[in-house]
Amino acid sequence: MPQARANGIDIEYESFGRRSDPAVILIMGYAAQMTLWPVALCQGLARRGFRVIRFDNRDVGLSTHLSQLGVPNIGEAFMKAAMGQKVETPYTLDDMAADTIGLMDALGIESAHIIGASMGGMIAQIVAVKYANRTRSLVSIMSTTGRRDLPQGRPEVMAVLTTPPASTSREDRVAQGRRIWAAIGSPGFRPTDAELTAVLEREVDRAPYDGEAPARQLVAILASEPRNEMLKAVRVPALVIHGADDPLIPVEAGKDTAASIAGSELVIVPGMAHDFTDALVPVYLEYVGDFLVRVEREKSR
Repeated sequence: MPQARANGIDIEYESFGRRSDPAVILIMGYAAQMTLWPVALCQGLARRGFRVIRFDNRDVGLSTHLSQLGVPNIGEAFMKAAMGQKVETPYTLDDMAADTIGLMDALGIESAHIIGASMGGMIAQIVAVKYANRTRSLVSIMSTTGRRDLPQGRPEVMAVLTTPPASTSREDRVAQGRRIWAAIGSPGFRPTDAELTAVLEREVDRAPYDGEAPARQLVAILASEPRNEMLKAVRVPALVIHGADDPLIPVEAGKDTAASIAGSELVIVPGMAHDFTDALVPVYLEYVGDFLVRVEREKSR
């Protein structure tokens, strides 16, 4: 896969569809590689007339890992965030939004539909506000405004998500991936065992283990101010999708996101939690695909 130099880092990316079609930028979530965006989803959107680009965020996969920035104190960051104090962070979600725009610049993309999942949804929200002229539409999936009084993820789920594997061996990394998937997976759209094994082995084999990088991303999330007020400035069409059974970012966060964006559409999917599976691809294609086609049709009038 190619790389682009953007915002001072190297970003690994992959493109689907024709370069002449309207662009769609997919921003993945915390500690997750771009390959968790299913190929079937990317190809499905491309067949509907879009150039789809997925990429590794900084500190993930094959993009630049910022090891020189050190490892933040997670416990201290959680404590300060809970007390409403300023959280020191090696970089911010705003920096990651600038990465997205830098990638668009490097690829010669003037404007794009910005789609983000989980942490990627937070980044997408920032892009839609701070780079409004570069944003054709916003899709926020299983994400949040970060409002402090919203229900929080289940502690046991957060514990699994932030626990490192028993070792850096392939077997232990895959085993930890299974524990994470069991904790956040969709009860109504479960992967087959063969599908899950293939996904986890692919993710583990694609990039070396970096136990420090997720801490920098997590602290960037904790340091981010709530986005409710800034989202009032969104003027592009917006779609919010959330799982009714999300144990990591409860559905109230999706409702709050939609309520903060004037005129946005809200879709709550029963049986969906906090993942991407083959069974969920038709759901995403239906709601996201229809939304993007409708936006482009409106723009062409």
